[in-house]
Amino acid sequence: MKLLLIGMGPGMGLSIARRFGRAGFEILMMARNADKLRQLSDTLKAEGIASQVLPADITDPAAFRAALDEVVQAHPDIDILHYNASAYNPAVPSEIRLDVFLSDLNVNVTGALLAAQAVLPQMRARGAGVLFLTGGGTALRAPAMLASLGVGKAAMRNLAFSLHDECGPMGIRVATVTIRGMIAPGTAFDPDAIAGKFWEMYEKREVMWEAEVMW
Repeated sequence: MKLLLIGMGPGMGLSIARRFGRAGFEILMMARNADKLRQLSDTLKAEGIASQVLPADITDPAAFRAALDEVVQAHPDIDILHYNASAYNPAVPSEIRLDVFLSDLNVNVTGALLAAQAVLPQMRARGAGVLFLTGGGTALRAPAMLASLGVGKAAMRNLAFSLHDECGPMGIRVATVTIRGMIAPGTAFDPDAIAGKFWEMYEKREVMWEAEVMW
């Protein structure tokens, strides 16, 4: 079993990798920084979890698409795609630079679309698969300082709904967890607890499915 985890990091990403890795999934980890990915891979290996390091620059759509093509060719058996990438560059709408805004959109929503397009052919051929997208409360209401994050998360939330409608008849399940708070260990938004929710949703994929879960 394989999980392609895009947006791997020491917080939410690591929690997701651990939860699914304990259940026997091999984690295909994708993020920009290869050195940090190798460190996280070593951490998982020490816990008995298999993983592979797949560096990719999500801010560059052409390069990211090429990296995804390599991944799906090497791994035609991806069971789960989990898009966990997010860009955070605080700025009010009247002042944010256009290049920053567009780069944030590439990470927060365009990357999710490209990733889904990459894995859907193999899932469609099998008639099974799961797409998870990590959402955020800024999709519902964003403060002025989080203009680009709010637009990106709102767009990703909408993308999750449209993917859910398209993919359901194919046997492919799509869902987002909208996290309405700051993720931090030991809080109501503990990353391990949220990762556990994703696992719970995965386990229920054959009998019950929601396009969105609010956290």
